[in-house]
Amino acid sequence: MSVVLHISDTHFGTEVPAVVEALVQLAAQQRPDLVVLSGDITQRARAVQFSAARAFVDRLGAPVLAIPGNHDIPLFDLWARVSAPHARYAAAFGTELEPVHRSAKLLVVGVNTTRAWRHKHGEVSLPQIERVARELEGAGAEQLRVVVVHQPVAVVRAEDAVHRLRGHREALQRWASAGADLVLGGHIHLPYIAPIEGLARPLWAVQAGTAVSSRVRPGVPQSVNLLRWDPAAGGCLIERWDHAAAQGRFVRSTTTEVRPARA
Repeated sequence: MSVVLHISDTHFGTEVPAVVEALVQLAAQQRPDLVVLSGDITQRARAVQFSAARAFVDRLGAPVLAIPGNHDIPLFDLWARVSAPHARYAAAFGTELEPVHRSAKLLVVGVNTTRAWRHKHGEVSLPQIERVARELEGAGAEQLRVVVVHQPVAVVRAEDAVHRLRGHREALQRWASAGADLVLGGHIHLPYIAPIEGLARPLWAVQAGTAVSSRVRPGVPQSVNLLRWDPAAGGCLIERWDHAAAQGRFVRSTTTEVRPARA
């Protein structure tokens, strides 16, 4: 079995220290094979915030696949936003903005959906869609095939529709036909799992809430996802873990099983 810890929207600069420690403890207990960080790592793309975020992920004890979010490019420093929008991100997390993780049981493909000319909305281009599709088409039957974006490709509340990734329709059609199983995202601080209808094969959008930030939605605590993929059984368990302030730790709140299609 392979285990993936999916965290998002840490927004370092607004992190809650007790929640940070609780998440480090959860990672030590669960020992994931991979940590996926789906953007908005910092609150204002400041060097000190990236440094704190890097120190945090280094404590999680697993390889990290990270992509930037809209908060990870400078907002108020307009020259930096235009001339080198990802320079501070790259200094902490590397120059590869669209990393790929491959193992015997996992294929995880990152997509940089940030754009310097957009304030918060994300976008995926046709070349990006094709790059991801080519990676997916080369996957083995035992690999869970995961695409990571920042903005959601599907929403469950009408008021969140404005936040959907620009180009999501074309992306979902192409990625499903290429063999994608899951699309992980964040951005709206609302955790859920949504099956995508009308595609060539089953595909699910898996959203994470904010992992350690104080910027929570009403009634929704800090949360993360744990994905447990067993190719022999053919099922992927997606567990949502919420921070329970009274207990000072993350606790499992829901478990959903999805069964990716295989020939």
